[in-house]
Amino acid sequence: MASEWDIVRLGDVVELTTGFPFKSENYVADGSAPRLLRGDNIAQGRLRWEGVKRWPSDSTTGLDGYWLQSGDVVLAMDRPWIEAGLKYASISQSDLPALLVQRVARLRGKAGVETGFLRYIIGSRAFTEHVLAVQTGTAVPHISSRQIESFEFRIPSLHEQRAIARILGTLDDKIELNERMNEVLEGMARALYKSWFVDFDPVRAKVESRGTALPRNFANLFPDSFALAGTREIPTGWSIRAVGELATVTGGNTPSTREESYWDGGAHCWATPKDLSALRTPVLLDTERKITDAGLAQIASGLLPPGTVLMSSRAPIGYLAIAEIPVAINQGFIAMKATVGVSPLFLLRWAEWAHDFIVSRANGSTFLEISKSNFRPISVVTPPDALMNAFDQLVRPLYARVVNNELSSKTLAELRDALLPKLLSGELRIGDAEGIIGRSL
Repeated sequence: MASEWDIVRLGDVVELTTGFPFKSENYVADGSAPRLLRGDNIAQGRLRWEGVKRWPSDSTTGLDGYWLQSGDVVLAMDRPWIEAGLKYASISQSDLPALLVQRVARLRGKAGVETGFLRYIIGSRAFTEHVLAVQTGTAVPHISSRQIESFEFRIPSLHEQRAIARILGTLDDKIELNERMNEVLEGMARALYKSWFVDFDPVRAKVESRGTALPRNFANLFPDSFALAGTREIPTGWSIRAVGELATVTGGNTPSTREESYWDGGAHCWATPKDLSALRTPVLLDTERKITDAGLAQIASGLLPPGTVLMSSRAPIGYLAIAEIPVAINQGFIAMKATVGVSPLFLLRWAEWAHDFIVSRANGSTFLEISKSNFRPISVVTPPDALMNAFDQLVRPLYARVVNNELSSKTLAELRDALLPKLLSGELRIGDAEGIIGRSL
């Protein structure tokens, strides 16, 4: 029973270490060098290694205490809270070798504390509320080691800790499997777009009298020659069109946040770029904030239909997703509603591939922003309708599986988050939780 569990102070049951002040001038581009785990690399419950910094392998003398190990729990100490939640994660073997950078806390359970269980203590609502209560600073909110260590909670026996970690870990493992599957599916769609519409591989194969490695019905859609379109060489029969011809390009805005009738009890999804920043795959299933009918009436673009391609247009430019829900958007987006005959999946991959060029069309002194007027004329090498349809026919099932995996992960995460406080409080018994999970998987 939870009433029999001891109340402990986090600092008494974990070893807490903060990172080393690595100098940026010594960073290296060697992809095999140890990663440096900074606060920017931590999202809610996971790590994100995009833009990771690395440290030279031959300069690690004296850093023995800063190497991370599989199972370590890490917590950002500056800006510990983001819109999506607390910035913490658990280290896995695939994240190693990695070194801990200053202003990031590493927690390891002492004797009698299961590290896997510790991960869920840090991920609990109770710990999040503790962080929100003790963090200081306005421009850059932060927490100290002492504040982290002061958190108190009830701790079950080691046997029960392991059981709780195993039960919740089952859900996280399934979520992680879905994510890995989606990475593969996304990679397949990305590779197909590049092969067909960037490298023109099937056309080049025909020009060189080689096989295209495609079924005949697809191979027949590609020409066997190139032609000049202005100064560019493109496959014969293709065209260069402005993205504004391929999609209706629109934006949004923010209804007054001082007007409660626009927000209180809102039922319509309303997206900001932050909603996209938390996505692991380009699928938007929900938004953090909702607006009312009155709020929606303040947005000229209204509710955009499912299938609309969303791209953040500033701070930063290039977050991408396809809306799977009707959604209104704020002013930080360019939305693309594909015209008849154009695949939204083609637009998604084009915007991903053309990111650098899109950014080059942006301007602004405080931060770069791509305006709709600068975006619409951007040229797109466009295949005939039949080939566009063939591309959609091949990648649509991949995308559907990505969406299904995301829906599954969303359901599993909601179940995990519902079970977590009940297991940590002793309200729910281990056997009952196992039964609930068994029926859900």
